[in-house]
Amino acid sequence: MTFKTRLMAAATALMTLPLMASADTIAIITPSHDNPFFKAEADGAAAKAEELGYETMVLVHDDDANKQSELFDSAIAAGVVAIILDNAGADASVAAVQKAKDADIPSFLIDREITETGVAVSQIVSNNYQGAQLGAEEFVALMGEEGKYAELVGKESDTNAGIRSQGYHDVIDQYPELEMVAQQTANWSQTEAFTVMESMLQANPDIKGVISGNDTMAMGAWAALEAAGRTDVIVVGFDGSNDVRDSILAGGIKATVLQPAYAQAQMAVMQADQFLKTGSTGLDEKQLMDCVLVNGDNAGQLETFALQ
Repeated sequence: MTFKTRLMAAATALMTLPLMASADTIAIITPSHDNPFFKAEADGAAAKAEELGYETMVLVHDDDANKQSELFDSAIAAGVVAIILDNAGADASVAAVQKAKDADIPSFLIDREITETGVAVSQIVSNNYQGAQLGAEEFVALMGEEGKYAELVGKESDTNAGIRSQGYHDVIDQYPELEMVAQQTANWSQTEAFTVMESMLQANPDIKGVISGNDTMAMGAWAALEAAGRTDVIVVGFDGSNDVRDSILAGGIKATVLQPAYAQAQMAVMQADQFLKTGSTGLDEKQLMDCVLVNGDNAGQLETFALQ
């Protein structure tokens, strides 16, 4: 066999091998980056991973559990050393995380929990209940403890949606003069929230306030209210996005609750690094990060899901 023939044979053999990640690659899997919250997570995780000397593989599951499972298969086949995940469903994601664990690849969850423990190494989530209570207390004060209001609820398969709604109601329901006249999911979507808000407003023209499960839906609701000439309606969101910050500063949406997406993702990467080096994070699997109220007093300090 000539040298040229041997070289061609080697090249052909390499082409048939599965795609492999570079040494020490961390996969970062989140919902769509169309939502700035999830983009901040991905950016924060990638920045910290690269700072610590890792390569990164940034992937998006679009809240589709089947797609998420396929992405896990790809990450496992590529030989990543760890996975940072904001999952596509509390129940539906358990199998994917278990699959990675079975392949000796540790997963570190952010933002959303799964329904099983002992499968992921860490589950780092915002204290959604505490944050919702902060938002509800501000909402009650802005409403003057009375009036009709509507609630926009997040995606039903997302544990956070239920926790935030419960936190809101555990505060608001203590005020008998506050009456919820409409409650509907808008699936975390700005477009869907716009349509839902239009319908709510038509059915309840005397509505005084709207409390939303996230900022994206709050922005959709505010756009619908503006279009209807109802900028008198009080809107409170949850996340701490730059879009809502700008609305607050412009006198639109009144408040939001900051959950530190960027810092949370970086914390997950640091724990992954610690685990890979020592076999332990030294911390409990489930970890809560407190949220912070953002309103006209401190909105100017908010930048990319962090108070400067």
